[in-house]
Amino acid sequence: MTSHSNSQAPHLCVLPFKASPDAIYVLRRAVRTELALWGLAGVADETELVVTELATNVIRHVGLGSAAALILACRADVIRIEVHDSSHRIPSLAQPGYASECGRGLHLLSAVARGWGTRITAFGKAVWCDVSRPESGACVRVRRASLVLNEYRDLVPAEAAPLLSRPGAQEERAAALIVDLLHWLNSQGCDPGDVLDCAQLRYEADLEAAA
Repeated sequence: MTSHSNSQAPHLCVLPFKASPDAIYVLRRAVRTELALWGLAGVADETELVVTELATNVIRHVGLGSAAALILACRADVIRIEVHDSSHRIPSLAQPGYASECGRGLHLLSAVARGWGTRITAFGKAVWCDVSRPESGACVRVRRASLVLNEYRDLVPAEAAPLLSRPGAQEERAAALIVDLLHWLNSQGCDPGDVLDCAQLRYEADLEAAA
């Protein structure tokens, strides 16, 4: 399973998978990690629930081991979760099997999600759900940082790119960017230590304001 992030649209994640209980576990972890990178960890529980239900429906109604794909996208005020599979069968709340097998199904999605729907695609169908996301000053800052870090990954030397691109490498990527910024500050005649102290004070003030 691979996550593809487009540097031109960093808040888009595509995760192909083979329908299975193990794949659902991997999807849930990948989604939680991606949302944390986007500064949206606060909606991880709801999003994981939606992912679990949509992926489970692929197992039940398309088949164990069938090819599918999860698309996670950050929109203006929602997280859009889409699961694409090879079946043209459209689910509905009134359709036996979709809402009744585990007592949750799409009834649960309709209660948790802001909206949901289906559409026929060239290869089958897509089922989508929107989860509302909160907006705050911290989220805006994290989103800006995410944009910069995704661009930075494409600028580093080739030998460092694998380290900064692997899953879970956000700490290394952020540290490398900070080091470059410190060198730049020094080249401009600034004191990097003073800037770090100022940044730390501002960060702590933001945390106190949000508490």
